[in-house]
Amino acid sequence: MAPVLPVVLPLQPRIRLAQGLWLLSWLLALVGGLTLFCSGHLLVQLRHLGTFLAPSCPFATLPQVALAASAVALGTGLVGSGASRASLDAAQYPPWRGVLGPLLVAGTAGGGGLLVLALGLALVLPGTLDTGLEEGLGTALAHYKDTEVPGRCQAKRLLDELQIKHQCCGRHGYKDWFGIQWVSSRYLDPNDQDVVDRIQSNVEGLYLIDGVPFSCCNPHSPRPCLQSQLSDPHAHPLYDPRQPNLNLWAQGCHGVLLGYLQGLASTLGNLLAVTFLLQALVLLGLRYLQTALEGLGGVIDGEGEAQGYLFPGGLKDMLKTVWLQGGVAHRPAPEEAPPEEAPPKEGPSEV
Repeated sequence: MAPVLPVVLPLQPRIRLAQGLWLLSWLLALVGGLTLFCSGHLLVQLRHLGTFLAPSCPFATLPQVALAASAVALGTGLVGSGASRASLDAAQYPPWRGVLGPLLVAGTAGGGGLLVLALGLALVLPGTLDTGLEEGLGTALAHYKDTEVPGRCQAKRLLDELQIKHQCCGRHGYKDWFGIQWVSSRYLDPNDQDVVDRIQSNVEGLYLIDGVPFSCCNPHSPRPCLQSQLSDPHAHPLYDPRQPNLNLWAQGCHGVLLGYLQGLASTLGNLLAVTFLLQALVLLGLRYLQTALEGLGGVIDGEGEAQGYLFPGGLKDMLKTVWLQGGVAHRPAPEEAPPEEAPPKEGPSEV
């Protein structure tokens, strides 16, 4: 049977192939390490921002799979550099002959499968961020006041840190704070008539005000921060509620976080694509180098031409052989009629 995709490799092309594979393998190791770093960075960011993502959001699967795929790519690059360098020396290559084949199979099946899965996740999962952030930020705003509730004590601190660090306010804007009670009832004066009127005027009994937390304030504003009565154009001198950008952060945290996380996912997806291309080239080159050296007994500068290939037999013939062998193995043998047994001879009856 003819080999699949055979390539004739004389002496000089064999040497150039080994040298090129050494450089390409180190490049794969470099890109794999960079992808590993980006995957870890995205995973750390998701741990910090996990409070603002819905528990059902599957986006965290992307950096986890990418972390495993990039680790395999890094290992493939290191193994490829060692094998290609050893192939140039007949004394160093023999230990690689027994392990290079299984390593190629593992790198192709394991590393290639993980990279394809990670690339697919990088294309699909960023679309789930919109819904995940919408639900997660809504829950975070609702629990902002619950500083005395077990399990929710850090909600206020985390949301304040988020708005200050990412320069955002509310879920989609500062007016989101107008529709929720973000001041704990513990700090409300029940004897204050204004507080009583606001609570009684609300159907759900919530204390709603047209104000925002301090973390929404823009430090670049030329005037002291205005946090209350933001809807009243006469409450503050020289203040126009139609231009809140001068006093508060203009963007909502949903859009800011969505752009930030999707940007990290896009960078990771590009690195995964480059890693996949480099790993495919390294594995193909190693396979051709391995099969060419096997024909020369493991000596790269052996006399004559060597032939590298992907599979030893034609793909069609291989499939046909496997099919026929499987059919013969599972085909039941024709049943043969059992030989007729001679009737037992009757002996003389005993008296």
